[in-house]
Amino acid sequence: MYTRTQDPTHIIQEVIDNAADEALGGFASRIEVTLHADGSVSVEDDGRGIPVGLHPEEKEPTVQLVFTRLHAGGKFDKTGGAGAYAFSGGLHGVGVSVTNALSRRLEVTVRREGKIHRIVFADGAVVEPLAVVGKCPASESGTLVRATPDPRYFDSPQVSLQELERVLRAKAVLLPGVNVILHVERDKVVPTRTWHYPEGLKGYLEELSDHQEPAVPVFAGERYVETRSEADSFAEGEGAAWAFAWIEEGAGQGESYVNLIPTAAGGTHEAGLRTGVFEAVKSFIDHHSLLPRGVRLQMEDVSARLHYVLSARILDPQFQGQTKEKLTSRDALKLVSGMIRDPFEVWLNGHVEWGKKIAELAIRQAMARMKSSQKVEKKKGSGVAVLPGKLTDCESDDVTERELFLVEGDSAGGSAKLARNKHTQAILPLRGKVLNTFEVDRDRLFGNTEIHDIAVAIGVDPHGPDEQPDLSGRRYERIVIMSDADVDGSHIKVLLLTLFFMHFPALIAAGHVCVASPPLFRIDVPPHGKRPARKLYALDEGELTALEDRLQKEGLRPGSWSVGRFKGLGEMNPEQLWETTMNPDTRRVLPVRILAHDRGTAHTVFSRLMGKGEASARREWMEQHGTDVEVDI
Repeated sequence: MYTRTQDPTHIIQEVIDNAADEALGGFASRIEVTLHADGSVSVEDDGRGIPVGLHPEEKEPTVQLVFTRLHAGGKFDKTGGAGAYAFSGGLHGVGVSVTNALSRRLEVTVRREGKIHRIVFADGAVVEPLAVVGKCPASESGTLVRATPDPRYFDSPQVSLQELERVLRAKAVLLPGVNVILHVERDKVVPTRTWHYPEGLKGYLEELSDHQEPAVPVFAGERYVETRSEADSFAEGEGAAWAFAWIEEGAGQGESYVNLIPTAAGGTHEAGLRTGVFEAVKSFIDHHSLLPRGVRLQMEDVSARLHYVLSARILDPQFQGQTKEKLTSRDALKLVSGMIRDPFEVWLNGHVEWGKKIAELAIRQAMARMKSSQKVEKKKGSGVAVLPGKLTDCESDDVTERELFLVEGDSAGGSAKLARNKHTQAILPLRGKVLNTFEVDRDRLFGNTEIHDIAVAIGVDPHGPDEQPDLSGRRYERIVIMSDADVDGSHIKVLLLTLFFMHFPALIAAGHVCVASPPLFRIDVPPHGKRPARKLYALDEGELTALEDRLQKEGLRPGSWSVGRFKGLGEMNPEQLWETTMNPDTRRVLPVRILAHDRGTAHTVFSRLMGKGEASARREWMEQHGTDVEVDI
């Protein structure tokens, strides 16, 4: 749950992250990692040293708690941007305790206040209690952790040297003035590597690009919130540093970090960079009237040949999973795009020739995309169906980016129309509950107006599971079922899923049908420390409880925040609906899939739930399993 199991690299990275957090706070200037010949790994820093005194509540040494107790880390104190770990990568407080749990042996040596302390663990338990083992000068401090990963828990017992070097090189780039050193013990020879980047992100970007000559000079910079009045939505100290450039040929690529944590799967901060860059370039193109008639510029046109390195600093980052490979904090998109857009737009207008070169690359990419889209369009049949009047269609001609939202109710449909991206998102509001089509013949389907409108809008005729329907007329890449997060909404969702399961199974098999997951609760959090007031969203009761627990750990008094419950999608204003349910960068949309060998099982379940002659089986099923779920009726 908390780490990758291919190899032990991630549990060693957790220790390195702790040393890097000391350096980020300004307390350490050296991080030294040693891969020992016996398979163990040492991580040493010259920070303050992990506290060794007794914890006031637990009555155990703090260093022992850090390595044995979940959620015991010092990183929950997010009272303000000035805290020691205000911008740490830690979120769950489980990092080094997992390192200890998955190690055969782990030794911690702390230099602090003129004494050398040592504690030893085996299989996660203390085998040598904390003791003073020597003296050191009072000016010396730091922590040395030596861990021997247990090979039972990993597919490969060896730490990935390539990945470790990448992590350490990135720490050197993102921590100016900090020496990052790696020793590898092999055959009595200990090769040493030291990383140092005097040009910071710019030099690192050149190395990532294999020193390939960019089409325009690298644009590098950094910007952070300095005062509350500067950005009401963000805390003091939040912001980003970046370096990016465009290349003539090949696909773009990039690396991103949040509080020094590498985010290999990207996330909302990368979306923010692309948004800020796109808005600046589009503004420059509009100002200089560079866009040819009939060409529409999209974000991917601008970022197709973009090489970048991004380092975001966020007070309370939210990640997808404990391995922290993808940032999911919704505010990060707005933060990073806001920090980058203005300085980049100033740079473009100060270097017009370079700006025109970037515009040329983006326009060339847009024209190539549109030409490719037109080729696909010619293969379609000439017959044109009359689209339903209540369908609010999107503008794009590229089927691969078009989405259709089937929305419950006219009020929610109205909000969705205001919230949507009109270029790629279409809205079809449904009035009331659609027909239960489980036992309806295909010939009678179009007698129902709602189903007729759905079929015409998606451009695919009803078909059976064993047929090979013609999908060339399909008008949308994704069909998203969007209903309220209540009992009625769930019923509508099941009715629509029944329609697609019984009469449009090829769309499910090809991955074109999805279900949106709108939140049920909104939490209004008051200002706290240097954090301004904010809004959080919870999908259900369980997520609400988890968010409230996290707010308490952040130091907020229970009851200081207010919890509102959404009665339905129509109650959300367009901005909330876009942010929580429709924005591709921040929404939660679940693809609907049925494996071929599970179709019979799925049919049995649909029959029990939707079959007209299955009332007794339904009742028996509800009596047996009714206590397994919590239903708000």
